[in-house]
Amino acid sequence: MSVKITEGGLSAPTRHKIAWKEKTFLDKKLVDNELSRVFEVCHGCRRCVGLCEAFPTLFNLIDKSENFDLESVDKKDYSKVVDECYLCDLCYQTKCPYVPPHEWAIDFPHLMLRAKAEKFEKQRIKKTIRFRNYILSSTDIIFKSCSKPIIANTINFVLKLNLIRIILEKFIRIHRNADLPKMNPINLKKRFKNLTNKTKSITKTSKTKGKVKLFASCYCSNSEPGLAEDLIKVFMHNNIQMEIFEQENCCGMPKLELGDLKSVEKLKEKNIPMMVKAVKNGYDLVSPVPSCVLMFKQELPLLFPYDKDVILIQKNMFDPFEYLSLRDEEGLFNSNFKYSSGKIAYQTACHQRVQNFGPKTKSILSKIPKSDITMIERCSGHDGTYAIKSESFEKSLKIRKPVVTKIKKDDYKIFTSDCPMAAKHIGNALNKDNVEVKLHPISILKTAYGI
Repeated sequence: MSVKITEGGLSAPTRHKIAWKEKTFLDKKLVDNELSRVFEVCHGCRRCVGLCEAFPTLFNLIDKSENFDLESVDKKDYSKVVDECYLCDLCYQTKCPYVPPHEWAIDFPHLMLRAKAEKFEKQRIKKTIRFRNYILSSTDIIFKSCSKPIIANTINFVLKLNLIRIILEKFIRIHRNADLPKMNPINLKKRFKNLTNKTKSITKTSKTKGKVKLFASCYCSNSEPGLAEDLIKVFMHNNIQMEIFEQENCCGMPKLELGDLKSVEKLKEKNIPMMVKAVKNGYDLVSPVPSCVLMFKQELPLLFPYDKDVILIQKNMFDPFEYLSLRDEEGLFNSNFKYSSGKIAYQTACHQRVQNFGPKTKSILSKIPKSDITMIERCSGHDGTYAIKSESFEKSLKIRKPVVTKIKKDDYKIFTSDCPMAAKHIGNALNKDNVEVKLHPISILKTAYGI
């Protein structure tokens, strides 16, 4: 009996668990076979060619091959495609017509994750690249040790020196022109102690508790603590009780992008218990970085689908504007703004878009009087480390170019993105265009409130 194969699916995509602990998961032959199957479908479709460099790399390999087909591409070159994928998830969520429940059940990002994991496990990576990747993905170690007084200022100064940047590029492949995070000795913990955290009364809604424990992230705790401080102030202005974690660890996304799943598990074991304790004490969880939210909402539940604590955190983790929007649905959002924001260019971060809760950031910002928000649904090309590595820095500039062109084309007063690193990456191309760069839309709210 023949099975009818439809051209494309119209159903909402469903995600299957990642069976990373099964023996077959890291089997090189099976991984290559699945890559061949999926690449063949991608070759015949090509809808995703404009998303990132993974697809142009694949199609170039095929188009330049001897017979113009996948079979004449050396499987050793498959890794070139895998290396270009930074797991933004947009192909799965917005472009691919063959995702589950379609019969072909294609999940391109998680197949790339599997290939990365196999490569990482077999250590088929040059030692210099392996060391560089370890440093860039060990955000706990880097931010916590380098953001201490004196050390932070020293590092910030040293990283401005051309000679140091040339050495970093030559020996560990960090591009000399890449924008590296600055270390801030006045971290979020120090700032939070000086904040008056009083609410009139805690008001629950059907979906929110009115009490939030902030998972600030390594980046916002130690490099851009002002951003996290703005979020806390805005939430308190909306009568939401705020607390921060005394000790938090990296969410695991940088390790996930390397395919280092064992390190992801170790970080999960550090973070989840303290987060569970917070939830059981009546707190919701919010993070200002979309990648962190996505990690707890999607990636960890797919990696550990039978861990009840992970599922509990999944149900209680929110994006800041998702949370404010849920409060707004029941009349609990403060719309008493003192100032207008004017014309805003807003880039929707990939890791926020794929959470599928809609354009909540734009909805909330639109409540500011006389505001005019243009939403740009294109990738920034940053992805945490992609825009830092020597081999991908120039490609990241190419990926961000459509966003920059759109902003420069019209007379925008402010540019922002839900991802602070994406905002900075795009903002670096706008320095001479009199556009104010806000690293997060929450800071626009703070200014509009007159806080």
